[in-house]
Amino acid sequence: MDLIQQGLEAMKQNKLDEAAAKFNQFVEENPEDPVGYINFGNLLIHIKEFDRATRFFNKALSLDESLPTAHYGLGNVYFEQEDYAEATQQYQKAIKEGLDEADVYLMLGMSLMNQEQPKLALPYLQRASELDSDDVEIQFQYGLSLAYANLIEEAFKQFNHVLSLDENHSDAHYNLGVTFLYKEQPHEALKHFDRALDIQPDHLLAGNGKKQVEELLHNQ
Repeated sequence: MDLIQQGLEAMKQNKLDEAAAKFNQFVEENPEDPVGYINFGNLLIHIKEFDRATRFFNKALSLDESLPTAHYGLGNVYFEQEDYAEATQQYQKAIKEGLDEADVYLMLGMSLMNQEQPKLALPYLQRASELDSDDVEIQFQYGLSLAYANLIEEAFKQFNHVLSLDENHSDAHYNLGVTFLYKEQPHEALKHFDRALDIQPDHLLAGNGKKQVEELLHNQ
């Protein structure tokens, strides 16, 4: 097992100091290989040393500016710092350079959602959902983008799909409740708000939705 693999294994086991030592040794022995800088950069994101991570990804790109994983890593740095416009640019570059994985489409979609551009986010989140149909978070984010784009029937189906993967997903129950309100089925909406609160008693949005529906039904 080479140093990079040893470092990745150490990261999986949360042995971060050991991982850092392996990546550092690789960089020292292979200073012209960008792979070491990328993996070290990913570790630095994990421990929230964003300035150092940026330097490592930029060093990788100075060795090979077409590396999609370096652009993806840099995008993650900006995303973690809530600089969604810069994150968007880096994720787009990663895709342009050939990265075709669910995670990059997810992160690009979420960057656009955070810039209140759901219609632009939609195709990227759809692509992510196609690439990983069993990832609950990806499927949920795709559902959100459909809802924000006012594609209510499609969002309804998507949130049901999320619940088929995880029946205890409180946010999916809440959002399914909202789609039932759009469909003018308040009793069904109330069931899902209640279910969200059963799973997560401090779910403020579900609590507020439940209160509003109960007032609506009381006044009918």
